[in-house]
Amino acid sequence: MFSLLTLLDDVATTLDDVAVMTKVAMKKTAALMSDDLAVNAGVIDGAAADRELPIVKAIFYGSLLNKVYCIVGVLIIMAIYPPLLIGILLIGGLYLSFEGGHKVYEKLFHSKEKIEQSKKFVGTEKSRIKGAVRTDLILSIEIIVIAKSSLSGSMLDQIIALIFVGLAASFLIYGLVALIVKIDDFGLFLIKKEFKKTGLALVRIMPKIMKGLGIVGTTAMFLVGGGIIGHTFHIPYFVPEIIQNLIVGLIAGLLCVIPFEMYLKYKAQ
Repeated sequence: MFSLLTLLDDVATTLDDVAVMTKVAMKKTAALMSDDLAVNAGVIDGAAADRELPIVKAIFYGSLLNKVYCIVGVLIIMAIYPPLLIGILLIGGLYLSFEGGHKVYEKLFHSKEKIEQSKKFVGTEKSRIKGAVRTDLILSIEIIVIAKSSLSGSMLDQIIALIFVGLAASFLIYGLVALIVKIDDFGLFLIKKEFKKTGLALVRIMPKIMKGLGIVGTTAMFLVGGGIIGHTFHIPYFVPEIIQNLIVGLIAGLLCVIPFEMYLKYKAQ
């Protein structure tokens, strides 16, 4: 009986430690989760109404797998060769900057016809899901690495806390994405129930919300990418951090995009 009580006390202590560490890690990664939400909500824009939730569901499953890969990968790298994480994060930061830079470059320099062709390709369900899961992977690496850096205590407690952080991130982000993309459907439901004024307001505001999330998502790519690059090379701050991260991300993105676009033009000749 005494051994059982001791075991239960140890379990309670462990869970209490894990809860505290999870809370700290969630606070540290809250900004990245917000960025992840903005980026992935914009991916659903333009999808057929009956395919919105299936797309969110597929990306959610991909996100859960990403968290598993990231937790296992980060723990292995931390045990074998921690400096390797710096290189992985830098590649991720450059990729996010490239993605944001490509969107800006396309908007500024591509013809309307080419943009429409690009949208048509991006609009295919498989490509949407694949692109969103790939971007989620980069952000997941950041979330798990930052969460791991804020943890202490036994390795078991840290692993459990990372699992909770990973699950919470995926459920919160994609639960909110699912709610956002169904705002217009809820508006139509209200219209049918004779709440026309409120329903019409929700339907009319939805395109603006999605457009705004697209802008926020692109900006988030520059902010996160620029932040990673800045921290990797220890760039001193000459202006407020958020502005400098945006500038660094934008410059890095365009420097990555221009050679890529030149290569595509050369290949097309």
